[in-house]
Parts: sequence; structure tokens; C-alpha cells
Amino acid sequence: MTTRLRGVLAPVLTPFDAKLAPDVGRLIAHCRWLIDNHAGLALFGTNSEAASISVAERKSLTEALLEAGIPAARMMPGTGACALPDAVELSRHASQLGVAGLLVLPPFFFKGVSDDGVFAYYAEIIEQVGPGCAPIYLYHIPQFTQVPITLGLIERLRKRYPTVIAGAKDSSGDWANTQAMLDHFAADGFDVFPASESLLSKALPLGAAGCISATVNMNPAGIHRLFEGWRGDQAGELQASADAVRQVFQGGAMIPAMKHAVATYATDAPWRTVRPPLVPLDAALRESLDARLRAIDFSMPGYPRA
Repeated sequence: MTTRLRGVLAPVLTPFDAKLAPDVGRLIAHCRWLIDNHAGLALFGTNSEAASISVAERKSLTEALLEAGIPAARMMPGTGACALPDAVELSRHASQLGVAGLLVLPPFFFKGVSDDGVFAYYAEIIEQVGPGCAPIYLYHIPQFTQVPITLGLIERLRKRYPTVIAGAKDSSGDWANTQAMLDHFAADGFDVFPASESLLSKALPLGAAGCISATVNMNPAGIHRLFEGWRGDQAGELQASADAVRQVFQGGAMIPAMKHAVATYATDAPWRTVRPPLVPLDAALRESLDARLRAIDFSMPGYPRA
């Protein structure tokens, strides 16, 4: 039986080479550093530039990570897509490779779709993948998708597929919504992951499973210490330290900012490459980010240098 993921997970940054192809070597090194610092891998999330990565690329990258010894038990790849057949193909492929879970966006092109339509999408993925389907984590990020994962939808899906629908990532930024998910479902084994470590001190006492946060890419060890120590005497200090890093990166051009930080602290300039339509930080933004990181004594201990 697959062990359920808990703790802190990174929507893993995807490095690209000069020709804008995924850079497998750098991805493997980044994932190893994250795992060494106690983070799980939510591959192909929003901060992975997943919407800009093809089905074939996602499949080949997952296989390359496994071949490099990255454990499937630490992976929750994103397998949602606008086209149902793509979502089925990605979900089946990842499930066959033995990943611990699937992070599944709703289809996000059509807006104003009903819960019935979103229910049908998830149901078709589960039915078409079949008995070997990995646990599914519903991805609620309505500011991007405009397709919410409602409490009613969660209840319907859990009733129909109680052994497959395992939890949710709430990226809404709305604490009231995260709290409602926890209040309604956490006690029954539904694993709720808020999308910011800044919510851990509030969410963990209510039964949250951890967090899936962009800035785990930057601060995996610090966020893991908060997850482990939220009940202890240093909880306030651990939360404040994690918040300080989060506040530097959140908002604005978060993906190019994090990639610039990796490039800087790994002395590895190609890490700054993003895939269009994103663009790298300009010189002024780079200087501002560097100054704010110096102000909090930021570092990435043990990161492999070029």
C-alpha cells in the first residue's frame, strides 16, 4: 500500500537549457537537494511552469528522475490538463511508475463550468486509469483556473471514490477556505495542504498534512523544521524565520525570482532561464531581490554548485 505523503513539498522548479528544453541534469540535482533537506516533490506544479511543459516532456522527466534514483514514494506529480485524454495519459503513466500521489488541476480553459462537469472530469480520470490509480490530490487554485474545487465537489468525489480521492492543495490564499476544508474533511483522513508555509502554525493544529509551497524550493530545511517543531518552544521563531523568506519571494514574478536565486547561490547562470511567456528578471529587479535576500542572511546550504 502506498504511504501517504505528509510534510513539506516543493512544486519543483524546472530548469531549461539555452534551447528552452528541460535540463534533466539540473532537475535531478535540484530534486536531490530538496530530498536531502526533507522535502517531497510536487513535480509539474504551477511554479514548475507545468502549463508550459508538454505531456511527453513530463513523462520523460519523471522517468529520468526515477532512473537517477529519486524515489517515487516522494513524488506527487501534477497530471491535470485541459484535455481529458492528456490528464488520463499523465495520471496513468505516473501511477504505473508508483508515485505516491497525483496533484490534479481541474480543466482550466472553459470558465463557469458546473460542479457536475468538474466531477465528470475527475471521475473519467479515475475510471480510465483503473484500479492502479495513485491517490489523487485535488488542486484548488481558482485565481488561475477560475474553476474552483468546492466543498460539495470534494464530498461527492470522496463518496464515489473514497480510496482514491486523498486530499487537496489549497492555493486560493483564502484562509477561510482552507479552514473549511480542514473542518469538513481532515478528521476523516482527507489530507489538506495549504500552499504557503505561513499558514502552517494555524493549519497544523486543525489537522493539515503539511504544505505544498513554492518557497520550499528555496528553504526546504527551514520549512521542514517548522513542520516538525510547531508544537515546541521555538515554534514562533521557526514560523517567523520561514515567513521572512516567503515574504521576499511572494507576489510579482515569483518563478523568475526563485530561479534567479538558485542561479546566484549555485553560481549557475543557466538556472535563470524561463520558458515563454515568462521572462527573466530585469537588472533592477535582480538587484532589489539580491538586497532583500542579503538583508535576511539567506543561503541555500549544500546546494550543488556549477
